Amino acid sequence: MNTFRQERQRFFENIEGFWHDLFNTEYALYDVKKETTAGINRIRQAAERIGHILFKAAPLLRQLDEETLLQLGFPKPALSFIRLQTLPFESVIARLDLAVTADEIKLLEVNSDTPTFIKETFSVNGEVCKAFGLINPNETCAKELREAIQLALKMALQSLGKREAHRRSPSIVFSSHNDHEEDRLTTKYLQELAGLPSQYLGLSQLRLVPESITENGQILIEKGLYDSHGEKIDVLYRQTYPIEHLVEDEDPATKEKVGQLLLKLVEEKELAIINPPSAFLLQSKAVMALIWGLHEEEHAFFTAEEHEWIHSYFLPTYLDEDYFLEQEISYVKKPSFGREGDTVEIFSGSGEKVAEDAHKTYQDSLPVYQQFIKLPKTVIQTVNGSKNAHYMYGCFYINGQASAIGIRAGRQITDNEAYFLPVGIDIEEENK
Repeated sequence: MNTFRQERQRFFENIEGFWHDLFNTEYALYDVKKETTAGINRIRQAAERIGHILFKAAPLLRQLDEETLLQLGFPKPALSFIRLQTLPFESVIARLDLAVTADEIKLLEVNSDTPTFIKETFSVNGEVCKAFGLINPNETCAKELREAIQLALKMALQSLGKREAHRRSPSIVFSSHNDHEEDRLTTKYLQELAGLPSQYLGLSQLRLVPESITENGQILIEKGLYDSHGEKIDVLYRQTYPIEHLVEDEDPATKEKVGQLLLKLVEEKELAIINPPSAFLLQSKAVMALIWGLHEEEHAFFTAEEHEWIHSYFLPTYLDEDYFLEQEISYVKKPSFGREGDTVEIFSGSGEKVAEDAHKTYQDSLPVYQQFIKLPKTVIQTVNGSKNAHYMYGCFYINGQASAIGIRAGRQITDNEAYFLPVGIDIEEENK
């Protein structure tokens, strides 16, 4: 084992509850990309403006008719659910994926519903910066995230109404697929950060009672979601459990659509979930096509300043590829609800496919077509030596505020094999 490999292993083994390797492959780099304070501020300013545009679009989306929502790729079983607004902010934890160069910052996509990459940026980034003697640009972000989670949980409980008045203490459950290390540890990190009485349970440990069970006119068991002790759950924090998967989930024995029954409990205020329903509303990449369409029309829905922001930070995005073929512009075909680069394809301006992701999980998802932008490249240090890699910034948007920043480095199509590359600021270098 080489010295660098040993040093990296020793360092990350001291960080509790972190997956520095995934599937026996290097994930977290023992390396830092240096940024300037001005560069970090520039990314956060872009994120603030992009987030503002997205959150402004959400009420408009809630007003769309059923047919239009279906045309935007939303699954039919979720339509009544996504119109709910249970919290005053559209998403508690969202992540904006950005291509950042010296000349421009462009939004590639938004994960407003179930973003991961949280512990890496809010916690581990600071540990790596400390080891390299650099300033952590995310220094205050964990505190902001804690406050945002606590506020969201408080408001989620309030949204349930009078039912909570008689309860001594609310039941809060953080849940994920228990057999997925990254999902489990991400969810447990959020639970720990929240610092409130709660429990972690795997999704398989939850029990759903879709209708109250009665005997002789007396309610024996209220309808609701229950934990493994038989206690009714008030708030389910499902950070890594996507709604588009949930609506298709069924009980293997009864074939009941348990995911849809769970969403019905949310509609009936028997359960609150975080991220809230509105976060899923912004998850579809077709929303970017809607925003771009309004911008091209110079629609009065957006102010002149907001149109400038869309022009600056959004890429031309459509529900077909005609514009790109007519203009002979390279473009990317993405599934509206895809994740981790899965099913993404890159085409030349003549319509020839030039690159694609090997995974095809989301082939049935409505495709969107977005102007291609080449990700910048940098040199990264891995256990197998130096490598050239494309990189993409992720900037979190927490309760409507730009927050922690991190980098994923890998191929032009950023997939689930991309590395986590920490970010740090060298104050001495800035002061020279």
